[in-house]
Amino acid sequence: MTQRSRTKWREAAGRGGHAPPHGPTKAKKWGIGVGLVAAVTTAGLAVSVISGGSPHSPGSASASPSTTDHAEGGQPKGKRTLDGVPVGYSRTEAGAKAAASNFATVRGSAAFLTNPTARQRATAAMSTAEVKRPAGEEANQAAAQAAKDLRGDSKKVVGKDVIARTGVFSAHTLAFNIHNATIRLWTTTVRGNTAGNSPPHAAFRSVTVNLVWDAGDWKAASFSTGRGLVAPLSSQQATNTANDFAQYVPGEAADPVLSGATNDGVPGPYTHDEAGARAAAANAAMVQGDPRFFTDADWRHRMLRGMTAPRTLKAVTHDADSTAQLVMENRQIGGDGRTVDGGRLVTRTAVLAARTLTHTSQAASVEMWTASVGGIAGKDESQHPQVGFLRMTVDLAWVDGTWKTTAVSPGEPLVPSPPAAEQASPATSFADMGGVSDAPSFA
Repeated sequence: MTQRSRTKWREAAGRGGHAPPHGPTKAKKWGIGVGLVAAVTTAGLAVSVISGGSPHSPGSASASPSTTDHAEGGQPKGKRTLDGVPVGYSRTEAGAKAAASNFATVRGSAAFLTNPTARQRATAAMSTAEVKRPAGEEANQAAAQAAKDLRGDSKKVVGKDVIARTGVFSAHTLAFNIHNATIRLWTTTVRGNTAGNSPPHAAFRSVTVNLVWDAGDWKAASFSTGRGLVAPLSSQQATNTANDFAQYVPGEAADPVLSGATNDGVPGPYTHDEAGARAAAANAAMVQGDPRFFTDADWRHRMLRGMTAPRTLKAVTHDADSTAQLVMENRQIGGDGRTVDGGRLVTRTAVLAARTLTHTSQAASVEMWTASVGGIAGKDESQHPQVGFLRMTVDLAWVDGTWKTTAVSPGEPLVPSPPAAEQASPATSFADMGGVSDAPSFA
């Protein structure tokens, strides 16, 4: 049985009366991007396109508090932050998933792990009132334990050189009501330092977050972590050098922020600013990394209509349909997402970080660093899900009152070292990661 570390927050929350629950001229660029997806998918790895972030990481002490309006049903049109930490979730399952995902991302950020002030503020913003003290003590211990990973082969941890990113592949709801929620996450982390010679390394974790609705928001009452499913890194991608990661240190790129916001099931609408453009880019990546993008034509077309600029929609849809058909035929996958021998298509894209390249009131370009998992969860180990680390540039336009994608251009991979001394989990164990209910919330 997997050894797990568990906080004692649950006890503190209990004393406070909270009972945790149980339980893609530009159309051509699009063609290149989607073609890459198909090529890698059919070779044994499903990869996706795009993602978003900001110049200031969640958890950064320099981030300023901000507020945004809310759409119908309490879903946030944008985001609110407190001391740089995401807050202001909707009282829905999607809101709870977003809170749990952001909790894991912030706790794995460079600011949280290297800056005591940012760590204290983040912990206070994310935790219930009853557990802030034990949560703060545990956070300090976690930071101390992470120091070795963040130092790499350098003599000491220097915050400006640290690589510390967390991406969420899946979010499974174990329990939910309007008062409590328990969300289990499958995440990948990349940690290291750009100043030395040793590249950052990847790891996989399972994170279960118990949330309560406290003071008008989802707050963490307790959490546990353990060894997550280990997917082998794609053999088609070679590990980069430490310095290659320099564009993703703090101050150069930002962590993703999820909100759970949708408009009739389609991500958005987005705020008319840089943050809104980053969110639109992030959601494009997540949508094209979802199994339904390949298996469900209606879902795929609805998402593309809602997220793509009209002038490129026809070309994008044609390329996406061709990609989906290629994947389904080469993998012999039916409309239910399963192969003839019962295996299940598994694809997910997690956003590790993003850099805003350009931004005006009418157009934006965002480069994202993503981790994509894909393959078949079944008895055939030759189709075992694998992970690829990709960079993509997403161009967007402000159209009809929201941000929509106009082009997606693939960039060079940015690949960390694989997990040390960890054997890949059996292919069958990834089956639960491909379901609709396991999809993370949108940005």
